[in-house]
Amino acid sequence: MTNHQFCYVGCSREDVHSLSVPVSACLSDLFSDENNYFVFPGFCDVHVHFREPGFSYKETISTGCKAAAAGGYTAVCTMPNLNPVPDSREHLDMQLQLIREQATIHVYPYGAITVNQQGQALAAMRDMADAVIAFSDDGRGVQQEQMMRQAMEEAKKLGKIIVAHCEDNSLLFGGYIHDGAYAKAHGHKGICSASEYKQIERDLRLVGQIGCSYHICHISTKESVELIRQAKAKGLDVTCETAPHYLVLTDADLQEDGRFKMNPPLRSAQDRQALIEGLQDGTIDMIATDHAPHSAEEKSKGLAGSAFGIVGLETAFPLLYTHLVKPGIIGLEQLIRLLSENPRKRFGIPMNRDYTVWDLNAVQQIRPEAFLSKGKATPFAGHTVNGKCIATICNGKIVYQTTEQ
Repeated sequence: MTNHQFCYVGCSREDVHSLSVPVSACLSDLFSDENNYFVFPGFCDVHVHFREPGFSYKETISTGCKAAAAGGYTAVCTMPNLNPVPDSREHLDMQLQLIREQATIHVYPYGAITVNQQGQALAAMRDMADAVIAFSDDGRGVQQEQMMRQAMEEAKKLGKIIVAHCEDNSLLFGGYIHDGAYAKAHGHKGICSASEYKQIERDLRLVGQIGCSYHICHISTKESVELIRQAKAKGLDVTCETAPHYLVLTDADLQEDGRFKMNPPLRSAQDRQALIEGLQDGTIDMIATDHAPHSAEEKSKGLAGSAFGIVGLETAFPLLYTHLVKPGIIGLEQLIRLLSENPRKRFGIPMNRDYTVWDLNAVQQIRPEAFLSKGKATPFAGHTVNGKCIATICNGKIVYQTTEQ
């Protein structure tokens, strides 16, 4: 290997070279050209769907880990919309066994808030507390205020975070894309912004009364940003995430294709700008992908009929680097904090000996057919981005390395 140069962002040269096999040596047999590579701490995604047990035709622990590693991720938190739902220790143990057998990166499961995520009775939170990262009913909002109050009180006793998908079903009216100009122009049923922020408003009121730790999933509206900003100013123990697609796209980018359908939906340009401002002032703590793979058939039925959800682990960093860092909207170090340091700190996830190496000068086209995930649905297919993952190291071992030179 000739004169490679490594720039360390968010981690020190000493930390990386303390590995049993230093990163430079690991890569020495792969590259003979001269490049400048950036070494980052392994990314951490607190919101992914790996679909096992129950839906292995969409994704498996194994394929999800491979996709994550290809995107620079060494730790992920898996959502509980599974079959069976991890709402008891017995059900959770089935997932934990699959993780032990298949995981090549760190995988931390969520436990459900309610039985079968139906919102009618609390899950066996105490029985699962020692083995889950937090509690969530992601995919569904907890509709009853009293049920959420009970969940928050129990989570506080257990020292766990409530991770909330905020969605008021009474305000959905059958909608499936943002209730904006595109929906009106093309005759689609819209999802209003209030369906998200009204439940956030309710939950923040409860947090103020109970004093539990609370994290809000995939915020997408300007009202949500402002409510969270105000809650933090009051000193509430509240954090939140948004996703790359809400920071890059708006409903003006919609096409009549299922790969543009996710929940929450792509919102307005004003919402996107509010999210960016939330990143800049620290209101938004982290960026998660909400990686949600489905089969090709499930995503082939247009905006109205396709399943909600897109994949994102393999595209997140290049998209964010291209659209946020290169234009100077946020700095590279801040992006690394949003992808690695902040989520680990909030959820108590150790760094271990986890790093990812990137060539930021590389230009590539997003090609879903090359994804390691079983899911291929992304609104970014064909987009040109900057940044290519060269290798990912988890616990001092290479779990991904590029096959393209």
